[in-house]
Order: sequence, then structure tokens, then C-alpha cells
Amino acid sequence: MSNNTPSPNHFVAPLEETPLVAIDAVKVGERPSNLWIDAWRDMRRRPMFWISAAIIVLIVIVALFPTLFTQIDPRECILSRSNGAPTATNILGFNKQGCDVFSRIVHGTSTSLSVGIIVIILTTVLGVLFGMFAGYYGGWLDSVLSRAGDIFFSIPYILAAVVIMSVFSAYRNVFIISLAIGIFAWPATARVLRAEILRVKNADFVMAAQALGVSRFRILLRHVLPNSIAPVIVVTTISLGAAIVAEATLSFLGVGLPNSTMSWGNDISAAQTDLRTAPQTLIYPSIALSITVLSFIMLGEVVRDALDPKARAQR
Repeated sequence: MSNNTPSPNHFVAPLEETPLVAIDAVKVGERPSNLWIDAWRDMRRRPMFWISAAIIVLIVIVALFPTLFTQIDPRECILSRSNGAPTATNILGFNKQGCDVFSRIVHGTSTSLSVGIIVIILTTVLGVLFGMFAGYYGGWLDSVLSRAGDIFFSIPYILAAVVIMSVFSAYRNVFIISLAIGIFAWPATARVLRAEILRVKNADFVMAAQALGVSRFRILLRHVLPNSIAPVIVVTTISLGAAIVAEATLSFLGVGLPNSTMSWGNDISAAQTDLRTAPQTLIYPSIALSITVLSFIMLGEVVRDALDPKARAQR
């Protein structure tokens, strides 16, 4: 081919007709987005979130300020009113000892909620410590911590709490019963966090931090743990309801809080003999317990779905 062959002409449109556009530029007006913001946007669109949150807020207010809901002394018991019917001032009637049922339910809220919160704090602290070190460092430390978790996980925490409360029967209080439940209930949290850390620690941003020379412990605290904590929040929310049920179960079995302490479990236990003659004394505390536990379970389900991108995409 001859080297004198003319090259084809190239037409270039005027700049005014084809303005330059930054294809990959980020729009300034776009809202910021991350896992937590997307989860909040998803939760606030779901009626179940607002219903469960409203119930939980009401329960917390009742626990903190019981006198806003009743002025009747829950310890004012008159035997002549034993299993009495409701009145204008005693809307739920009286129990076998002649105490106001509604007042006892209101004042017992703080006890049940306190046990649940203390148990959750204990299980979360132990579960996070065991789970993050076992999952991130691995090796012999993972083997030791995982086997320790398996030992505690193999023991039903209700049975263990019964034994502990029987041994410390002379020291039964809110802290002891919370300790008896929480010290055997943390392995579930540790397992969930360990599995999530095993997934997150191989992410690109962790490898980038390692390449920059950041210490392993700092990477764990600043990068791995914050990105692995979402499932722990879900487990914690659901477990709070389970802790309240555990306290009521122990009190119902007679190894929980002393009878002088107002709690829903004690009221249910005391009312079981009057189920046929005065069922309201058992039904009303049971309803309060069920609504409280159900609200925390509902909130946990909503949070779990909101933090799962696949679940959000399917709706």
C-alpha cells in the first residue's frame, strides 16, 4: 500500500453543541446513605416499628414514673376485698390478699424491666468481648473462647438460674437474678458476633488499613467491630424480651424474687391457685407480660429486616 494514501477526515462537533458532562461525578443534592441511614428509612415506613416503639416507650415511662398512672399503694392489702370485683377506682379488681391488681402491675413493671436491662447489658458485654476476640484473632484464642462458649451454651440458662437462685436463696434480689440469667445467656451473642467478624475481617477496607500499618487492635475497634455490630443489636432486642420471661419463670417457680418484691412473675405465681374462682388476678399480669415481650420481639424483627439489604429488596 502506498504511503501517500490520504487519511480520513475526522469531524469534531462544536463544544457549544456537545457540552462536557462529568459522568462519574456525585450529585451534590443526593442524600447521604449508609447501612444505618437506609435501615432507619426502612423502619420508619413500617407500622410495626411505630407500634412496638410506642408500646416500649409507654412501658419505660410506666417503670420510671408509676405514680403518674396510679395513686393507690400496691402494698395496701385488705383481706375483706379478697378477689373483689373492679370498682371505679380499682379498675382491675383485687387479688387474693386484697391488693389492687392494677397498682401492682404498674409498680411491678420497673422490676421486670430492670431485670431485662441488666441481663442484656451483661450478655452484650460478655458476648461482644468473647465474640470479637475469637473471630478476629482466631488460632488458639478462638479455640479456647469458642470451647468456653460451647460449655455455657450447652447448659440451659433457666436450669442454671434455678440452681444459682436456690444456692443464693438468702440473697435473692434484682441483681442476683439478673446475674444468674445473664452469666449463662451470653454465648448466643458471642456466636453471632464471631460469625459476622469472620466475614467482615476479610473485607477490602480492612486490608487497606493493614497496608497502611494500622495496628490490629485498632482495626478491630475502629473498622471491624462497628461493621459487625448490626446482628448483635437484633439479638439484643429480641433477648430483652426473653430475659423478662426468664425472670417471670423463676419467680413463678418460687426461686426468683422474694414474695415481698412486686413483679409480674410473683403475681402470676400467687394467682395460679385462684384460676377458677378469680381468673382476672392471673390474666391481667400475664397480659402485661405478653404485651411487653411481644413489643420487644416485634421491634427486633423490624430491626433485623431493616439491617438486611436482601430483606429490604424483597419488599
